[in-house]
Order: sequence, then C-alpha cells, then structure tokens
Amino acid sequence: MDADGVGQPSGDAEQLTLAADASRSRRPPPPEGLAAVDPVARVVVDVPLPHLDRPFEYAVPESMAATAVPGARVRVRFAGQDVEGFVLARTQVAEHEGRLAPLRRVVSDEQVLGPGELDLARAVADHWAGVLPDVLRLAVPPRSAAGERRPPAGAAPPPDPPAPGPWQDYPAGPAFVARLSAGGDPRAVWTALPGRAAGRDWPDALAVAAAAALASGRGAVVVVPDHGDVVRVDAALTALLGRGRHVRLTADQGTAARYTAWLALRRGDVRAVVGTRAAMFAPVADVGLLAVWDDGDDSLVEPHAPYPHVRDVLALRAGRERAALLVGGHVRTAQTQAWLTSGWARALEAPRDAVRRSAPRVVLPGEDTEAARDAGARSARLPSLAFRAAREALGRGPVLVQVPRRGYVPTVACQRCRAHARCRTCHGPLGLSSGHAVPACRWCGRPDGAWACDRCGGRSLRSLVVGQGRTAEELGRAFPGVLVRRSGGDEVLAAVDDAPALVVATPGAEPVAAGGYAAALLLDGWALLDRADLRAGEEALRRWAAAAALVRPAADGGTVVLHAPAGLPPVEALVRWDPAWHAARELAERTELGFPPAAAVATLTGDRDAVAALLGHARLPPGAEVLGPVPVADGAVRAVVRTPVSGRDALAAALKAATAARSARKEPGAVRVALDPVDLV
Repeated sequence: MDADGVGQPSGDAEQLTLAADASRSRRPPPPEGLAAVDPVARVVVDVPLPHLDRPFEYAVPESMAATAVPGARVRVRFAGQDVEGFVLARTQVAEHEGRLAPLRRVVSDEQVLGPGELDLARAVADHWAGVLPDVLRLAVPPRSAAGERRPPAGAAPPPDPPAPGPWQDYPAGPAFVARLSAGGDPRAVWTALPGRAAGRDWPDALAVAAAAALASGRGAVVVVPDHGDVVRVDAALTALLGRGRHVRLTADQGTAARYTAWLALRRGDVRAVVGTRAAMFAPVADVGLLAVWDDGDDSLVEPHAPYPHVRDVLALRAGRERAALLVGGHVRTAQTQAWLTSGWARALEAPRDAVRRSAPRVVLPGEDTEAARDAGARSARLPSLAFRAAREALGRGPVLVQVPRRGYVPTVACQRCRAHARCRTCHGPLGLSSGHAVPACRWCGRPDGAWACDRCGGRSLRSLVVGQGRTAEELGRAFPGVLVRRSGGDEVLAAVDDAPALVVATPGAEPVAAGGYAAALLLDGWALLDRADLRAGEEALRRWAAAAALVRPAADGGTVVLHAPAGLPPVEALVRWDPAWHAARELAERTELGFPPAAAVATLTGDRDAVAALLGHARLPPGAEVLGPVPVADGAVRAVVRTPVSGRDALAAALKAATAARSARKEPGAVRVALDPVDLV
C-alpha cells in the first residue's frame, strides 16, 4: 500500500479472467487475518481517470473470503477515499511485492459482472477511446437490495420455432427466421414496409425474430429509441410468447424495477429483453439475436462518455458472441448502407409491388398541377392542398400533423431586417410561449419586453419557426368543431382512436392510430433540410417516413402532404418511397467527400490549449488529417481528426493514450473526445 492508500496496480490488465489463478510461483503463506485461499483480489475501481484505467490489487480479509467473489461489488480505499469497484479475479499471490491495502467492504456477493460483460465493456472502451469504469457505469445498473432478495426463478423451456408471419412479406424473410431458429448468426439490414396491417407491423416482426432466437435455446436483445416503442414491442412479445418470457429494461423505470429486470437476465430467469439505450449491455447469456430499430435516431447515442452508439455496440457484440444482428427501420442510414455495399450484412427488403401496396400517396404543394390551382402553394405554411387533404380525410378518421419544433414560436427575428432576436444577457435565442407572451430567452429564461434589434433598431418581431402550440391554434381556427390533440415534449400520447381529430405532434412523438391515420401533413420541411448537419437529408427522410408509415395505404385513401421543396433527394425518396436509393446516394456522396462512414472521424472539443496539447501527445496513424481547431460554443474549440476506415482502431488507441498521458501529467483543461460523432457538422 502506497502513501496515498491506493491499492497496487496489476500488470495483467489485458489478460483478466474471472477464474482464480493459482499457478504463479510460491510465496510465503498470507499473514493471519487474510483469506487462506486466493487472498488477493484484482479490482476495477470506479475512478474514471484515463491513466488509472487498469485493475488494482487488494488483500482479501478472512471475513470476506466467501463473499468477495469474482464479479461482486466491493468498496475499497483509493487515494484517501472509499470508492466502489468490482472484483475481477481472485489469485493466490500478488504481482506487487509490498503490502496490499485490504478490501473495505463487500457491497454484495451477487456476481453482477461476468466474463462476457467484462469483455464487451473493455472492447467498447477501447473502440471509443474511453475507460473501463465509464462503460461499466453504463452496463451495470445501480444496486437495489430488494431485487437481490428475490430467489432465482429458473428459465422457461424454449418455445417452438415460430412461423415467419410478417417476414413472409420479404423474399429473404422466411430464410432469416429459419436460420435464427436453427442457431445461425446472420447479419441483416431490414427496410420495413410502411403501414399497420394486423400482425404485419414492425413490432410483430421483431417479436417473431426474438421468438426464433429463443426457439434455438438462445436469448434475444431488442433495443428501440423510446418508451412508446418499448410499449409496442413489449405488447407484441407478450402476444406471441406469453407473459413472463421477457423483461423490459429502460433507464427511467426506477432503480428497483430496472435492477430487478436486469438481475433476472443476469441469473438466466428470462432470456429476452426489450428496452431503450440502457438495454444494449443487457446480460443475456448465449445471446442469439441482437436487434435495434431505427438506428438513425439520436436517442440511440449514449450522451455520457465514451458516447457509444447502440447500433455499433450491438455490431461489436454480435461479432464477439457469434449472435445474429438485425438493424431495422423504415429508412436506411449511410452506415447500414456501407455494411450492405461491403457485403458485411445482407438486405431484408420487400419487392416494389409490395411497397406500393403498403405505402400512402405522397404529394407536394409545389407540384405543377397544384401550383396552377394555388399560386402561393410553395410559400404558404398551410397551403390549400393541406387544407383540402385534411378536410377530406377527417371524414374517414384522424389526421396527423407533424411539426418540426415544439413550443409556440421557438425562434423569432426582427420584422424589419430579419436578424435573429437574441437575449441581451446571454445572447441565446428569443422565443414566444403564447400569443400574448413577451419574448423570453430559450437559454436563460429572462423575459425581454423592451427588446430592440441591435442591427436596425426595430422593435417588431416575426416568427422564423412556428412550434407545435401555434400550429394547434391555427388548425383549431381553420377547422372549428374538430378536436385538436397535441403530442410532444412532456405530454406524449401513446395512441389515439379512429375518431376524427387533428393530432399535432413533434417528430418521434407521433401517437399510433388504431386503424392508421387517414392523412398526414408534414409541415415546415425546410426546417429539417436547412440544418447545418451532415445528416440533415438522412434525418429529414427518417422523420418524415416514421410519420408517413402510420398512414393508411394509398388504396385505402391514405395521403401524405409533404410541405418541402420538390427535387431534393430526401423529398424524392419519400414521394417514391425508395429509402434504399437515398441511402446509396448519400453513401456515394460521403465517400467522394471523405465523410463518415467512408472515413473514420474523431472530434476533440475543449479549451484551445488543451486540444492543442492532446494533439501534441497523440501519435496519430499514417494518413490521419487534422482539421481545425475552429471556435464552437462557450469559447471552446473543436478539432476534427480524419483517417481512412482501416486506421480507425489505431486512431482510437492513439487518442486514448494521449488522454492518459495528459491525465497522468495533470495537465489543465478538459477535452471531450468523441469517435464516430453524429454531430460532426
């Protein structure tokens, strides 16, 4: 034990196992008071300092000999403080020649960290240039003693292999299900059909795939973007498998409920799980299927270090655990298109005639025939086509109205010179919360009833982006007597019935209509397309398709009015319902420009001196290119490091080593290192 009371580091960090190792050279027997067998514990401590990313050795007191088992939570003394950690292994002898600090306490003898979880966590840390304690914090939920007191229930026997069901709509679908049932590990990118035909919706297809994995005697992990998706897949799994065959796992379900569900998986009581981002590390033994729905959704990117993406974690896990991988959605991302192009994964898609039967009719207000009827169709926010489509559809059922922004008028500008209106205190954007409210800052919340434009002195405001609340007001006046419902922000509707109503929702908060929407109005498309984002087109198509997929097929009168400029690739892709064409085009353009996924990219964000120091420490791989740094928000700067895809692992290793070097030297300034960032531009 050193002067700071820190356990001694183990030099065997890369060869850790959870089996005791008693094969080392003989040493004197342990002093009295320590465990007689394997008195040394290798512990990973919850200290996320990069230069301390290794296990440390501690002595095991005799009183903890039976409980300080590999995988158990313990408390240890580290740098003068008590911190938590996990026992990685027990050994008979220590590598350190001096005296070891003893374990302070065994928090629980429940073995919550197994070899598979440890191996995956280390792989994720290395892949995203992070540290093991940060990943373990994501992978292992906080403890709840009540969950551990429940006795193991034992797993139910495997179900019979399921019928293909909704997978019959895809030529390769039945073969995919058969391979899962036989214990295979196919990798597939699934472009799901739109529509909500009974038993043919995407949650039903995911349930069949999970059931096929269970039928082979293996487990299944299904990850979806949000709570509403969890509810839909949970219902589909329950309908197919019955109750008690799977659990739900989300970060917001409460400590006790989350830990109880997680522990049921860890003990093997159940073999299937559906959840949000928290479920990507679910401890399913002998997992046979790893599935993610709508991989382009930003909520599938972990906001805490090392910022992994669910899709890529599952791909990494599928290779290590020899499990099948299924990435599904109504559209394809450029990353999944790259997998298809390289042959690493196979496409699961329906023939064009099936797509035409399932998709709604998509029309544009700016089309030539409509422009002749309505001269303002291209510029009006609610052109006459949208009013006519909504009025006609309300006689047959509910109408969905998608608005890109929540709130009332989230962004305003000077009426005279069109300059953005900003807060005089923090320079954040001003917005309006109602038709009678004074402008207030969206960052600091300060009202500014005496606002005046810094550029021209004007005092009148105009809206730049109209939010969900203002849209609901406008529609209420345009359609008197029609029920207007809102879904977004803190009030998200899960479902609506088939009664006529206008449902105003933000992207991702669209409720499911029991019999499908009669029509959908996708407003302010320019707000999605004009974003300064590498993925603006891809994201716009994803959000539009998610809403349009809730509309009835064209044969049943389903109509989608897309208010966006004609001729742009995302618009054309939705009109033709051809997401594969758009993904291939997007990948080709990024390849030509050297953007991800055709290149590996890391961003370094922080103080200018700290970013420069990190780049100075990094031994970047051959071919690496440093762009910037350039100023970003709050006085920070961002540098971009780009390298060929073949150099990605070397780039991650170089940045991790450089971060550890700065940490060991206690250099000032923090730098956020993100590999494969979704917000590159």
